[in-house]
Amino acid sequence: MKPPKLRTLYYVGLESYQARYTLQLTDWNVEVFRRRGIQHHLVNGQQLTQDEQIHTGQVLDAHGRSYWALSQCMELVKLMQSGKVTNEDVIFFEDLFHPGIEAISYITSQSPPHLIPRVYVRCLAQTIDPDDFVNSTGMAPWMRRYEQMVCETVAGVLCSSEEMIAHARIAGWKVPLYVTGLPFGKQEVQSRVPFRKPLRFRKRRVVFAARWDIEKQPEFYMDLIERWNKEVDTGTEFVLLSGGKLRSNAPELVERARQLAARGMLTIHENLKKNEYYALLADSQLLFNCALQDWVSNTVSEADALGTLVLYPAYRSFPEAFANDPARLYLPWSQEDAMLKMRVLLKELPAHTIGAISDWQDGTIDRTLDVLEGKGTHLERSGLDYRKHVAIPKYPLESHQLRLAA
Repeated sequence: MKPPKLRTLYYVGLESYQARYTLQLTDWNVEVFRRRGIQHHLVNGQQLTQDEQIHTGQVLDAHGRSYWALSQCMELVKLMQSGKVTNEDVIFFEDLFHPGIEAISYITSQSPPHLIPRVYVRCLAQTIDPDDFVNSTGMAPWMRRYEQMVCETVAGVLCSSEEMIAHARIAGWKVPLYVTGLPFGKQEVQSRVPFRKPLRFRKRRVVFAARWDIEKQPEFYMDLIERWNKEVDTGTEFVLLSGGKLRSNAPELVERARQLAARGMLTIHENLKKNEYYALLADSQLLFNCALQDWVSNTVSEADALGTLVLYPAYRSFPEAFANDPARLYLPWSQEDAMLKMRVLLKELPAHTIGAISDWQDGTIDRTLDVLEGKGTHLERSGLDYRKHVAIPKYPLESHQLRLAA
């Protein structure tokens, strides 16, 4: 069957935040659009403020996100009314939750076939993630209905991992689902730190770069710091990197972090610009993660691209993102296993384990375009056999498995 024609891609991106990967996300996409010769139109929104700060909410500012998304839909409506958007075009929303998206379906339901574009969205978490903020804040009852509406009206939903497909299917999503990965621009990230020290010349520094919210389990990290200082050594620097002022949905976690800093066990860097964050990350030996609420995590792609070792829990989609590498995955909630793996990684500094994770995620935008161009049937997971794909490595793991002895 001949794939449908893609004349123009209308890209509906996320607003830019200095503290989030959305700062670079549109640029990463545009670079690939141009390389592949994709005619595209950036559907830009209007920013409510210019400070790029999250004042209400956790992931993106609740007011700013709504204002930006609604203004993007206003532009789309204007383009559709003028007849510029046709059935040879694709509208792609970088996030499944997009206030105003129902206007597109409202219009296309009453339009002639030649003016109905194909619409795709990317799922980043939603109610199918039990640890996502939409559940912890009580949005789930109405958000689940919103998701059902979207799934009834779009041509497909793009997901970051195979594990996400299982959650979507048991939630009753009947829309075509595709596994493409999490968007990343490896060369752009590396260009911000053109000289990257070999691991052995870097500071013996362990970095935590996730949000300081409950679902990221910062208390696990702080427990590990105290235990490491007591049982292993006091010469390892533990660091918290934040793109904004340190904040949390549990204020007591911020207070404990301040106390650890006062005791000299934790260094806190706040309000970091992106290049400052990358410079610190590129002069560290290890990035540590203990999150519940993550599927792939942009932080792992960034660290891997900058030559920094990574250690994540063998939880949800992390085994998939790591191609089931036991050297860089620890048993979830096990302080003992996390410390064992960390000691081995810091001792052996295996530079040859680095790069494959970010290479795979760097191909996400290309795989996304394959789907939008109708060439992504190999990425579709619409049957009932979705579980068979979970354990299959996305890329080959070379024979570099670490010795699991401290």
